[in-house]
Amino acid sequence: MVLAPRARVARRPVHGVLLLDKPLGWSSNDALQKAKWLLRAEKAGHTGTLDPLATGVLPLCFGAATKFSQLQLEADKTYEALACLGVKTSTADAEGSVIEERPVEVDEAALQRVVTQFTGRIEQTPPMHSALKKDGRALYEYARAGIEVQRDAREVTIFELRADLNSDPQRRTTLKIWAKCSKGTYIRTLAEDIGEALGCGAHLIALRRIGTGGFDLSQCVTLEALEGMPEQERLKCLLPVDALLSDHPRVTLDAENSGRFLSGLRRRGDWPDAARAAVYAASPYALLGTAHVRAGELIPGRLLSPTEIEQMSRII
Repeated sequence: MVLAPRARVARRPVHGVLLLDKPLGWSSNDALQKAKWLLRAEKAGHTGTLDPLATGVLPLCFGAATKFSQLQLEADKTYEALACLGVKTSTADAEGSVIEERPVEVDEAALQRVVTQFTGRIEQTPPMHSALKKDGRALYEYARAGIEVQRDAREVTIFELRADLNSDPQRRTTLKIWAKCSKGTYIRTLAEDIGEALGCGAHLIALRRIGTGGFDLSQCVTLEALEGMPEQERLKCLLPVDALLSDHPRVTLDAENSGRFLSGLRRRGDWPDAARAAVYAASPYALLGTAHVRAGELIPGRLLSPTEIEQMSRII
């Protein structure tokens, strides 16, 4: 989507997480830039892309929150999807050209056998029309040039999978899919592979992300709603930076140890071992960053700067 030029705005430090319900037809970056402009934020980033044809939960990170955006990249995701059975396309979704059509002869018993087959650890070959890099170039760049490159199958996990047969007003047989999956799962590929296993082929016609890493659609705001709000109301839509760290055990340090931790020094204490922890200063109470704990030693990870901590403590 090409966005019209915008008037210059005075940027400011904004820290937090905006849970956006990404609209249909927008790239993730276009949605990010629009939200960044509406909030007048200096620094922003998203937590992994949704295709333009996909909608749903897209966490946007502002300011200090960008330091922890990787956590959402690695998070499990939940999707609702709609696939058209009997038709394969060049991109495995509705954007591609039709490359094959087959009759659909699927009953409920066959469908449930296939659902079981695709639940758990499975292997997927990444689609050519994806942002995955090969020799420094995105696969979709090769695809647009008519070049198909070798892709290695990757293991992903489908934690839960449900599928129901439907028909739509165009008299097509469609498959409604609900999937909770690990990072790196391509729902287009899942739908296409399910279609192959059913013997008729399939392509994706709709995709909606309804959850990621503990966040869901009920917490999201649309760009349209955000644009219609007064500026102060927009800021109230932000979750605090540590919303990204809700599953981290907390470690709280006194003033002396807080300062040393922020300078990158390890601290010792009676904390249990933890692969990751969120570290706070006791007074004034403030997030300092992340760490891991090994043998009673608190080892710094991603740290906030004193400036970020001071800005986050202000009431905007």
